[in-house]
Amino acid sequence: MLRTVALAGRATRSLPRATRSLASQAAPAQPQPPAEPKTEGSVATTFGEKSDVPAAVEPQHVVTADVVSGAPKQLRHRVVRIYKPTPTTMQSGGSRNPGWRIDWDTAVGGGRWENPLMGWASSADYMQGTRMSFSTKEDAMRFADKQGWDYYVQAEGVQRIPPKNYAENYVYKPNTLRIARTK
Repeated sequence: MLRTVALAGRATRSLPRATRSLASQAAPAQPQPPAEPKTEGSVATTFGEKSDVPAAVEPQHVVTADVVSGAPKQLRHRVVRIYKPTPTTMQSGGSRNPGWRIDWDTAVGGGRWENPLMGWASSADYMQGTRMSFSTKEDAMRFADKQGWDYYVQAEGVQRIPPKNYAENYVYKPNTLRIARTK
């Protein structure tokens, strides 16, 4: 039982001696309990009487994102419109409503022209076809503030659903061609 095991060309201790040495080097029988943190006001200190944790600092002003993003300066004070689009006529419920959107107004002197070959309408305004969706109006307003854009919020339209009656399709109306095409 006291034979030597060779691993990777090196001789090691015999197996019973190795297990005995591991048992003697085991962790102490009783683990040390963690030190209770001392509280000083509302800040907990663990390593001493002085706190190493800085207090929360409120920002003095919001730095606009275009300062660090590299966005062109022409985009800084562009006016954006925040609105809630009306649902399409193919939607029966409100579950697929896109929420609130941001899009850019047409720039004055945006360089609009019509392509003479194809007849396509073109523009030099690169933000004209861009739009972004948000779940709430406040999220869209906060994003526009953070980007440094001027904005206005378009009032949300109220859906007016006229009452409909299926029997109206078959009511006799003289001199009119109806949907059922009976006259």
